[in-house]
Amino acid sequence: MKLFYSPGASSLSPHIVAREAGIDLKLQKVDIATKTMKVDGDFWKVNPKGLEPALELDNGEILTEGAVIVQYLADLMPKSKLVPQNGTWERTRVQEMLNYIGTEIHKTFSPLWNSKVSTEVRKERTDILNRHYALLDKQLAGKKFLFGDQFTIADAYLFVVTNWAKSTKVDLSEFTNIQAFQVRVAARPAVVAAMTAEGLIPAVKAA
Repeated sequence: MKLFYSPGASSLSPHIVAREAGIDLKLQKVDIATKTMKVDGDFWKVNPKGLEPALELDNGEILTEGAVIVQYLADLMPKSKLVPQNGTWERTRVQEMLNYIGTEIHKTFSPLWNSKVSTEVRKERTDILNRHYALLDKQLAGKKFLFGDQFTIADAYLFVVTNWAKSTKVDLSEFTNIQAFQVRVAARPAVVAAMTAEGLIPAVKAA
């Protein structure tokens, strides 16, 4: 399988999940601004939506939408326990969280990538993010991850979008549980490997 990605973008979430599950993916870097790729050219031909991530299956099918891709990957390796079994209440709760992160947090960050965003819009979006992170901070109280001690696909997604706070200059320092969560997830070997592969952090030299 091949993952079409842009470094540090939402595609980092399925990249992390694949490494957590032990799934070997080929990586194809996409220039999101131009919708082009060095190797295969026009990204529009891969995903008519023009958005990453996109996952090319071994049979040539293209799967899009990050929240769906991470579930697909995790279901391939149920022993990884990255997602509860389909049809269970626990799975529904994870899907609920994926949807919340995608619609209420991910999309709220989107306008903040624009360097020309107005002061009014920036404040509005930051206020919205603060409300959402206050809820998540409470959920993480006394927990390692969103649903307890088990790392799930929802944790991968939350980690990725929350990392955007640095680049978009959103101050989340008051949310101590969120800050601890970010540090905890960033230290996971699969996360380090994914971020290194995307050039987001330097490779650790062997002693």
